[in-house]
Order: sequence, then C-alpha cells, then structure tokens
Amino acid sequence: MRVTNVLMAGVGGQGIIMASDILSRLMLIAGLDVKKSEVHGMAQRGGSVTCHVRFGPHVFSPLIKQGEVDILMAFEKMEALRYLYYLRTGARVLLNDLEISPPSVCLGKESYPGGIPDLIHERGMRLLMIPGLTLARQAGNIRAANVVLLGVLSTWLDVEEGYWTEAIESSFPRRLVSINLEAFRLGRAAGIQAS
Repeated sequence: MRVTNVLMAGVGGQGIIMASDILSRLMLIAGLDVKKSEVHGMAQRGGSVTCHVRFGPHVFSPLIKQGEVDILMAFEKMEALRYLYYLRTGARVLLNDLEISPPSVCLGKESYPGGIPDLIHERGMRLLMIPGLTLARQAGNIRAANVVLLGVLSTWLDVEEGYWTEAIESSFPRRLVSINLEAFRLGRAAGIQAS
C-alpha cells in the first residue's frame, strides 16, 4: 500500500480543519500512519484555508509536493481552481457546488471565474461535484457540509464504515453527533449514487 495524499482547500469557516482532523483520526483508528499540515492564511476573514493529509504504512512528511495530490477536496469552487497544479495526472476532485465571492469580486473589481468544472475536466482530472450545502441542510445544519464531503470521500477510500462512525462520534460534542452522522450518511449515499 502506498501513501495517499489528500489536499483539502476552501475558505475560512467551512470546517476544513475539522474535516482534516476527522480524516486523520479515522486513519489512526484504521491503523495507518498519518501526517497532517494546516495553512490558515486569513481564515477568520474568509481567506483561503488548506490542509494536507497523508496516510499509509509509513509517512515521513506532512506536506504534499506539487503534482502528487491524489484527491483534492474543494469546499468552494474557486479554491479548486487555485490548487489544481498540486494534482497528479488522473487525480480525483471532490468539488462542493458552492461559490463564495472574494472581496475583489464583491467590490466589482474582478469577476468570479466561470466554467470551473470544465477546466478541471480539461486537465484530465476525475471530477465529482456535489451540493454539499443542500445535503447538510437536509441533515439539519448547513455547517455539516464538511462532513457531507467526508461521506462522499468515504466511497473512494477502502476503510470500514464503522471506523468512519467512530471517528465522527469522537470528534463532536454529543449534541452534534446525530446531525453529523446524518450528514455523513447523505454524503456517502451521494458518493455511491455517483459511482
């Protein structure tokens, strides 16, 4: 088994760091070596946030080199575009169907780029775009979109579903566990349906 490289990218406040914590905890439960790195930037002001998560039998560095990402989890469309150069040929992209306009777009100085899914396809990446916010709303809380994305990711990784449940249950206060388990279930169902 080789090391798997997952890059999570999005905007501050989307729960990217929590998602990376859950994925890291999951892989430890599954008995793998895990390394993780976070870059917050101006996260509190809606800036870019990335997390590198690497897991396998032996992982020596938390950082993923450019051109070696196996899976990009993009919590926002433009963030997917920003990190495409990190992906290896044939990598998978899990794209949340969400656009958050940066200040330059809000002020009318620039326009939000169009055709992002097409650009990803043109680069030869395997893309799955899902309505994370809609599914999180169905689960009971739009803030659970990060766990919806993890649910989809679970269909791409060979890890027992029970380990995912354990990782989620141990990551949230008791009052938030059922909503997040439902968000995971809805994301997993969307991933299975898309495959």
